[in-house]
Amino acid sequence: MKTPSPMRRWEDQLSPVEKRRLRKGMYILPSLFTAANIGAGYFAISQTLQATQTEFWHFDLAAMAIGVAVVADGLDGRIARMTGTTSDFGREFDSLADVITFGVAPAVLAWMWGFRLVPDIGIDVGIPGAHAKMIQLGLLATFIFLVAGASRLARFNIQVNPQPSNPGRPGRKYFVGLPIPAGAAVVAATIHLVHGYPILHWQLAPIWFGLLIVIGFLMVCTWRFYSFKDLNLRNRRPFQTLILICGFLGLLVAFHNHMLFIMSITYMMSGVFTRLSYMFRRRPPQPTEPVYEEAPQPR
Repeated sequence: MKTPSPMRRWEDQLSPVEKRRLRKGMYILPSLFTAANIGAGYFAISQTLQATQTEFWHFDLAAMAIGVAVVADGLDGRIARMTGTTSDFGREFDSLADVITFGVAPAVLAWMWGFRLVPDIGIDVGIPGAHAKMIQLGLLATFIFLVAGASRLARFNIQVNPQPSNPGRPGRKYFVGLPIPAGAAVVAATIHLVHGYPILHWQLAPIWFGLLIVIGFLMVCTWRFYSFKDLNLRNRRPFQTLILICGFLGLLVAFHNHMLFIMSITYMMSGVFTRLSYMFRRRPPQPTEPVYEEAPQPR
């Protein structure tokens, strides 16, 4: 039998009127984290618009703001489930916040950082108007990223129990498609890796273009990504687990630029690897012997 949480046992001692008052107050708590999510996205956009080639540190601040929003987005849902304050308003509020913070903000940041500040390449490639075309392609890539992220959120809202096209282990929880916070985290971690220094060599712009298209595709695909929702840290663990967690946190603090980039890219590629492994492990249907109809014998 599942033991009720201390919060539940404390609520059982309250009167119905006190419970209603408590519920009204508790709904504010997850909404505050969602509002912080929106604030971080708005701050990221404002910092992106202030960045130039000489003041590129604004890009790094924008990337870090998106990283803070990823943490806030993970906490608002968990707090709402722990306190029993989930609601339709909270889900819609969270989706709208995700469109702003993990859709619009990283799209603007990716375009400004990766395409807008690249010097004129017309002389290098010998093609008139090549610079303008590259900027337009950058707008196209970031627009695809934004639409894919919004589509991912819309699909998540209307599906009750989505199943990935490559099922995983029974009992584990998965996301169908790359979550939009994870897609925004790849953009932010890449920019934070170089401390916000923008792309100033046009040869790197096509690589950035390809990465944005890949992220957009992974967000709308039906491949599975581990959700970590069934990870329970309250159970008893071996003592070595504490040492590993402390070592990981130490590396994250000391080498946050590299560690955040490695973590985001690894999670993004995990869906690709699981899909490929599923394709290779899945057995093709066994061919059956064809049955031919006998020709009628002459009489």
